[in-house]
Amino acid sequence: MEYEMDKDLRSLQIVRDLVKKAKIAQKMFREYDQIHVDFIVDELAKSAEKNSVKLAEMAVSETGYGNVKDKTTKNVFASRILHEYIKNMKTIGVIHEDEQHGIVEIGVPFGVIAGLVPSTNPTSTAIYKALISLKAGNAIIFSPHPAALCCIMEVVDILRETLKKNGFPEDLISCISVPTMEATDALMKHQDVSLILATGGSAMVRAAYSSGTPALGVGPGNVPAFIEKTADIKMAVSRIIAGKIFDNGVICASEQAVVVEREIYKEVKKEFINQGCYFVNEEEKLKMEKIIDTPYGSLNAKIVGKTASQLADMAKIEVPENTKIIIAEETGVGKGYPFSREKLSPILAFYVEDDWKKGCDKCIELLDYGGMGHTLGIHSNDKDIIMEFALRKPASRIIVNSPTTHGAIGATTNLAPALTLGCGAVGGSATSDNVSPMNLINIRRLAYGKSEAEDLKPRELVNSSCQTPNISQINDTEKLVKTVVDLLMKQLSH
Repeated sequence: MEYEMDKDLRSLQIVRDLVKKAKIAQKMFREYDQIHVDFIVDELAKSAEKNSVKLAEMAVSETGYGNVKDKTTKNVFASRILHEYIKNMKTIGVIHEDEQHGIVEIGVPFGVIAGLVPSTNPTSTAIYKALISLKAGNAIIFSPHPAALCCIMEVVDILRETLKKNGFPEDLISCISVPTMEATDALMKHQDVSLILATGGSAMVRAAYSSGTPALGVGPGNVPAFIEKTADIKMAVSRIIAGKIFDNGVICASEQAVVVEREIYKEVKKEFINQGCYFVNEEEKLKMEKIIDTPYGSLNAKIVGKTASQLADMAKIEVPENTKIIIAEETGVGKGYPFSREKLSPILAFYVEDDWKKGCDKCIELLDYGGMGHTLGIHSNDKDIIMEFALRKPASRIIVNSPTTHGAIGATTNLAPALTLGCGAVGGSATSDNVSPMNLINIRRLAYGKSEAEDLKPRELVNSSCQTPNISQINDTEKLVKTVVDLLMKQLSH
C-alpha cells in the first residue's frame, strides 16, 4: 500500500516536471517558421518509419494484441502516409490571405497537448499524435496505457533523439514514465495543458471531456456494414474480411456486424464461407457469447486482438484450420446479445433484413448500441440508396465499397489519414473530423475595414429625405414645380 502511494506521488511529480519542460520547449518552438517546422516533422516521420518493424514487434510482445505485420503497416501509415498528406499544410504564421475581402488568417498553436494513448494501437497512435501536434507548432506529453508503456516509451525515445540530433528541443515530445490514473487526471487538468487528444475507452474519453480542459476524443465504433442487393457480393465480402481481420480487429473502425437483404442472404453467406469464415451453430454461439462478455456485461479484454483460432480455443469449439472470422447469425441488438456489441476481434454478427430500408433501420440500431457518430459501411452500386444512407445514418464517416477499417482512417479513401476519429455531437465528441493538424491550431483573423459605420443605418433613415411632401398643401406655383422636379430627380437617383 505504501509503495502504491509512493508511486502515485512520484507520477504526479513527473507530470508537473514534464509540463514545465514542455511549456519551455513549446515557447522556443513557436518562434520557428513554417520551413523549420516542416523540416523537423519530415525528420520525425522518417525516424518513425525506419523503426516501424521494431516498434510493431514490441507492441505485440508487450500487449498481446494484433500481429506484427499489420502493426508495421499501421506504423508506416502513421508516419510516411500521414506525412505525405500533411507536409504541404500551412499551419504556422499566415496560412491564408483573401485580398478581395480583406481577411488574413494566421495559425496559432494551442501550446502543450496531452495525448492519451491506448493499448490496442499504441505505437502508431503515438507516432500519429506526435506528428500532427508538432506540425501545428505544439508540444505533446503522452499518457500511455500501462499495458503498453514500454513500446510507447520507445516511440518517444526515438522521436526525442531525432529532435536532439537536429537541434530542436527534446521536450517537445515526452511521456509519463510512471502511468497512474492520478497522473493522467493531473495531466488533463493541468493549467498549462491547452488541449487533450483522447483515444481509448469510453470512460477515459468522458474523463477528458469533463476535465475542464478543451478535448478532442473518439468514442467506441460499433460499425455495421450493409450489403445491398446491387453490390458486387464477392468483392463486398472480400473487403469486409480484409477490414475485420486487419491487426485482428483492434481498430475501432473495424466492422462489427454485417447486415444483408434477404434476397441475397444465401449467396452472401456462401461467399463468406468460401472465403474462409465460419458460421457457428446455436450451441457454439452460446459458448462464444460466454467469452465475449464478462459476468458484469462488459467486453472481455482477453478476446481483444486475438485470432479466430485462438478465440475458438477459448470458447472450446472446433473451427476449420485457418478460419479468418467467426460469424453468428443474430436478430437482436443490446445487452442480451453479445454479438451485437463492439468486439475488437475477428468476430462478426450477421443480420438478415427484408429490404434496404429495414437494413438501414438495423444499422441505426447497431450504431445506437455503442457506435453513435462513428462509422458505417455500405456496399452497393445504387447511388440513390447510398445517398439515403448518408442522409439518414448517425455516423460521421459513411464508407462506400471499401473496408471500414481502412476507409475510415483514410488508408483506402481520400479522408484525412488519422487514428483519432471524431464522432460529432451525436457521439459526444467536439468534432466529426478525422483529426489533423488543422484541429490543433487556433486561427487568428486579421480583418480590414470595408465599409463605414454610417453605412449600417437602416434604409428608412438613410432615405428619410426622400419622403414625399404633401403637394396639395403647396400654394405657390413656382415652389410646386420646383418640389415636383426635386422629387423626380431623387427617384431617378435611387
